[in-house]
Amino acid sequence: MAWKCGAIAGPLGPGLVRPATEEFTKEAVTALRAGKVIAVPTDTLYGFACDACSLGAVNRIYEIKGRQHTSPLAICVGDVQDIGKFAVTDHLPSRLLDNLLPGPVTVVLRRGDSSILEKSLNPGLNSIGVRVPDSNFIRLIARGSGSALALTSANLSGKPSSVDIKDFQNLWEHCAYVYDGGVLPSGRAGSTVVDLTSIGKYKILRPGSDFYTKSDTILVLGWRCS
Repeated sequence: MAWKCGAIAGPLGPGLVRPATEEFTKEAVTALRAGKVIAVPTDTLYGFACDACSLGAVNRIYEIKGRQHTSPLAICVGDVQDIGKFAVTDHLPSRLLDNLLPGPVTVVLRRGDSSILEKSLNPGLNSIGVRVPDSNFIRLIARGSGSALALTSANLSGKPSSVDIKDFQNLWEHCAYVYDGGVLPSGRAGSTVVDLTSIGKYKILRPGSDFYTKSDTILVLGWRCS
């Protein structure tokens, strides 16, 4: 499937609740291609997702969260091999990303000069956070969308993260669909954010789920902490 940018966002959805099962991935993809926002479970927290190539949809996520546009959003792709479409990975050891992902880790990489991401996504930054969650539902959606997903926690900015759809029930009306994956076991810990923009070293920007396991993985591969 060709990777391409989506259209400008359409009208808000009714916040229909659906189970987070494979049979509903097609409707989720349709909503994303129409520029709408959906709420989905990940391997850490519930998140708001939209087409990362749609300016209108990205702006809508900021509006829903009441978040400043200067706060960056991460992107989510379906598979590790898709990361190179959006970020620079040539400097990484061949096994590094495969050992970290899929999993509860956000890898921060330099944006590629030929990246197809919406240019207004995280303006002024030459890096991008990328996720491949260990969650089949959101990965199926990302694969089917033909684009990367902009992904952020499903909550108002500054409020506690959501591990149950009831935690952000006041925001359902702003989503086309809310996909219920039950109560997530992460204890409100988000992903571990690790900066891999420099050659031969890494920096933990935010410890989160599976922090020690993933840090040890990087050390085993010969990188040092900066």
